[in-house]
Amino acid sequence: MASGKALNHELSKLFNEMWDADVHRLRPGKDYTIEVQGKAGPAQQGDSAVQDNAVRHLFHSVNEEYLRSIKTFATFISLLDNYETSTGVAEVVTPEEIVENNCFLDAILATEVMRLAHEYLLKRNLAKPNLADFKHQLYDIWFQLYARKDGDRPDSCGFEHVFVGETRHGKEILGLHNWVQFYLQEKHNHIDYKGYVARKNKTRPDKDDQVLTIQFSWKGSSIKPIGSTFIGVSPEFEFALYTVIFLLSEEKVTRETVKIDEYELQIVVWRHGHHIGTAYPVVLSTTH
Repeated sequence: MASGKALNHELSKLFNEMWDADVHRLRPGKDYTIEVQGKAGPAQQGDSAVQDNAVRHLFHSVNEEYLRSIKTFATFISLLDNYETSTGVAEVVTPEEIVENNCFLDAILATEVMRLAHEYLLKRNLAKPNLADFKHQLYDIWFQLYARKDGDRPDSCGFEHVFVGETRHGKEILGLHNWVQFYLQEKHNHIDYKGYVARKNKTRPDKDDQVLTIQFSWKGSSIKPIGSTFIGVSPEFEFALYTVIFLLSEEKVTRETVKIDEYELQIVVWRHGHHIGTAYPVVLSTTH
């Protein structure tokens, strides 16, 4: 899956500083436990029936009380039910939802992780120094509505696609690259975890791996054959990571190879005009 691009040392340094500063990241085995179970079988996007190699949930337990006591997680969770997941169905943004979006941005902008990202972007003249201006910039990148398909009404935004997930024609799963949404949807039995997707130099993921590639179905729709996600990280970490890569490039799709902690990853960000189309990590290898 690698694009053959060399490791970006500058971004690796920044993202490791952000990783180390992510005091809100949950600890595997302490704040949550996962069960990776069996290896997922072959599947194509749109398949409706595949072998289920995981009879139990991926998330065995999450300390939800602790999770909701952290302001960035609490404000993030309040955003997850604000979206109509079908593409082609116009989104209606209420005044309450705008307030919730702003509360979330205020919460993440108060973190060291976002401060590091802002500082980095400032040095490259890619962000405004004033936090209120930077917040407007983030709002536009992540929350401004656009049409996924030409001719449709505004039915999507970067936040919805990456963190909430969308469906097309009730069959295809788009996005949904966030572990909190995955956990909550699984808890309500909307997600059926089918197993892990193996990577080159490792037979199977460990229960303390914090980046996973998985297969699942959602709300009775067909399979997402390969979905990748960070596990346990804070919303500000993902927001900061994807925002930096988005603002560094004007390309339609940007792939940056970075090493974060023990993980060699390719961070993929797709642009939709001035907004994020999608963003996710691809695990290339791990050193433990």
